Amino acid sequence: MGNLIVIEGLDGSGKHTQAVRLYEYLQSIGKDVRLISFPDYESPSSALVKMYLAGDFGSNADSVNPYTASTFYAVDRFASYRTKWQNFYENGGIVIADRYTTSNAVHQCAKLPPEQWDSFIEWLTEFEYRYIGIPEPDKVIYLRTDTGVSQKLMTERYNSDESKKDIHERDTEYLTRSQRSADYCSVKMNWYTVHCTENGIMRTIESIAEEIQGLI
Repeated sequence: MGNLIVIEGLDGSGKHTQAVRLYEYLQSIGKDVRLISFPDYESPSSALVKMYLAGDFGSNADSVNPYTASTFYAVDRFASYRTKWQNFYENGGIVIADRYTTSNAVHQCAKLPPEQWDSFIEWLTEFEYRYIGIPEPDKVIYLRTDTGVSQKLMTERYNSDESKKDIHERDTEYLTRSQRSADYCSVKMNWYTVHCTENGIMRTIESIAEEIQGLI
């Protein structure tokens, strides 16, 4: 088997940027590496995820319970694994994932009271890694970003057009809950935490990338 490295964090934390940086770094030192991203919006398997995020099942994240919402994302990951990277991974390749099962843990725990988080995480990991049968990550790197900073970055991404945000991104109260659940999951699930903000300011892309490379 190969290695699966997950880059995790809230919206606006720079996951895609850092996943690409890590991919390019590993390539530069001669590693056999592939970059994947979830949801896989180019695949039909993401159809239910798109409907959920667009608000087709309800106008906010809490409209769909965490167990149901988790299945939308899990099926998308299964389809990606079986059709795009299973052989590569099983033959020893390194896979870098921008989001993974870990995102279900973060965003769906946020819909539950904290006393239910442990049982949900136990259900989720068994569901995805055992019953669906996708690989468990070898390492998860959590990009910890202050909610206020990530919100500002997302607003800049969409040129201040709030209508472009999905039901997760435009719900600031939900994002605050997600920050708390992400911090909990990072400890509970033994993730490596990279603190991306200092004194309310985002660290440079280069300094964050160097820290991630050191962890790898």
